[in-house]
Order: sequence, then C-alpha cells, then structure tokens
Amino acid sequence: MVKQKKPVVVVTRKLPEAIELRMRELFDVRLNADDKPMTAGELGEAVKTADVLVPTVTDKIDAALLSKAGEQLRLIANFGNGVDNIDVATAVQRGITVTNTPGVLTEDTADMTMALILAVPRRLAEGAQVLTSDKDWNGWSPTWMLGHRIWGKRLGIIGMGRIGQAVARRARAFGLQVHYHNRRKVAPKIEEELDATYWESLDQMLARMDIVSVNCPHTPATFHLLSARRLKMLRPESYIVNTARGEVIDENALARMLEADEIAGAGLDVFEHEPAVNPKLVKLAKAGKVVLLPHMGSATVEGRVDMGEKVIINIKTFMDGHRPPDRVLPSML
Repeated sequence: MVKQKKPVVVVTRKLPEAIELRMRELFDVRLNADDKPMTAGELGEAVKTADVLVPTVTDKIDAALLSKAGEQLRLIANFGNGVDNIDVATAVQRGITVTNTPGVLTEDTADMTMALILAVPRRLAEGAQVLTSDKDWNGWSPTWMLGHRIWGKRLGIIGMGRIGQAVARRARAFGLQVHYHNRRKVAPKIEEELDATYWESLDQMLARMDIVSVNCPHTPATFHLLSARRLKMLRPESYIVNTARGEVIDENALARMLEADEIAGAGLDVFEHEPAVNPKLVKLAKAGKVVLLPHMGSATVEGRVDMGEKVIINIKTFMDGHRPPDRVLPSML
C-alpha cells in the first residue's frame, strides 16, 4: 500500500509550540521560526509551493498574490476569526477554499472589551502612570483623579454577534443598560436574556449612548462605519471602545474630536494602519484621554491554542475529502 503524501503546509507566523508540534506530526509543514511577518515576495513564493497556506491578520492575501498561486494551493486556513486580510471572493473563484477560526476568541475579546469599558471612564491607565512616572504621588485626595461610574450608563454595542453578546452579558453584570445596532435583530430569546434594546438606526443610537463598543467585523460595508459625520453624533460626555478592527472608525476624525474635547475618551485595541499607530492617538494617550493597547484582545494562551486546533481540524477535514467545519464564503461577509 502506497503511503499518502503529506500536504505541504506553509505557516506565516510562529504559533504556540503545542500546535507546531502537532502540525509537524500531521503535515509537511514549513514554519516561521523567527516570527517576522513574511514579505510580499516571501508570500508569493509560499503560494507557489504550498498545498495549504496558514496566514494571520498581518498577511495581505489579495488578488495580486492569489494570481501567483500554483494549482496545488487548494486551502487557505486562516489563523484568526476575521478574514478581512483575505480576498475571499477571488480565492473561491480560483477554486481555493478559505476557513477561519470562529468562536474560540469570543470570551477573551469580550473580557478585553469590558476591561477598556472600565479603564477609560475610571482613568485606570492614567492612574497607573502616576506610580511609574518620575512625579511623586502625594497620596489620596477627595477631588483628585476623578473619573465616572459606569453603573446605570447606556452602552451601545455595534455588532451583536458572538462577541457583542458576550460583551452584553458582562455589561449587565456591571449595571450597564444594553443597547445594540446590528444588520438585523437578534432572536427574541437572546434579546430578552440580555435585556437589550435594538436600534435600527445607528445614527439615532449613537446620539443617545454614554459608551459605544465596536464589535463588528471589518468588511467593505463597515469601513469607516463610524465616519466623521457619525462620530459627531456622539455626546461630549461619551466614550468609545474598539476591540474589533481599526478600519471601522475614521481614526483621524476620532483624534480630532478627542483633541477638541468633543468626545470624553476612547479605548482602542486595534488601529486603522497596524502596526503603525496614529501619532495623534499616542499623544492623546500620554495626555490621559485615550487608552491604547497593542491588539491584545485575543492574546491568551488558551485562545491561541484553541485557534491552532481549529486550523488543524480544518486542514485535516479538507485533506480527507470533506467540507471543513469553518469554511468561509463571500456570501457570509
């Protein structure tokens, strides 16, 4: 009996050790030992030789790159939930299946969202800097470092998918009133469980919220969903938190409004031009108006291992001649 040849799997970034070990056992895997993002040229060589490409959010898999792919490339198993880094339509047209890793990052991202919802109004990062800067702390004072309570405030969630719903559950425990905007209403049972109020009009919701949380994916339809016009609808006392994708917010407009005190503050874990961070936002963070994090929303050991296991399942299922469980189609985006 002829032993079946292992598929050539190219992984673009360093993954958890347990995942890489399992991949070595199952596939003819080419790993990225130094964890530097692949250049466009290196990605071009990868798609010429790989049966399976395992990219991440840092890799741009566009039509130009896919045009260089060899006939053997049949699967792009994305290490991540969002697939805005991949031209899914072009991939499918070329007969390449695309998969992602949904569900496993929900709780971790919701935790980080809640952390920012707390950190910005309560000035946590600003307070922490007092103890690590060169300035002396003179002790407790009745009127110093006053923030705002979140109990009883209105939270507007943009995108009520898995993560948005997980944020809503946490928010209720902190006494926030849950409101949401989504492409369509969630099931009545979920709406009742979360005690959530649906807004068909995003504009109307924004004008009435104390805190806005962005939890929708980045698609052509959501690029700059929070445009300069929409950001102007926020009240001066409101806060905005983004743990989804930086492209959903017009970053320059947000920075201008924060500088002008037209928005009270922001907590951002993602940026429009990652890994570059808008210098205006950095300046605002140093002034205590913004909390910035380096895309840490899903950064847990457990989450990254779960992601890797989903990638392996998708590859194994596909190579065994079955439909992978996490297949992504253009109609889903």
